Amino acid sequence: MPPRIKVFLSIAIALAAVGGFIFMGRLGQPGPQGAVVFLGPFMIGSLWIFPEVMRRQGDGKKPQ
Repeated sequence: MPPRIKVFLSIAIALAAVGGFIFMGRLGQPGPQGAVVFLGPFMIGSLWIFPEVMRRQGDGKKPQ
């Protein structure tokens, strides 16, 4: 995946995590708010660390 797309997705994930944190805070839900604090950076980090799966044409597996 091109770095431009990864940057765009990282920004979108960060904005969604901040929005979720604020929303859960306004609802008075500290448990889910803590989960958002963990999952937002975790998703951004995993986007950059783990490679995209690429399948070759002749790998012997049929698409489902």
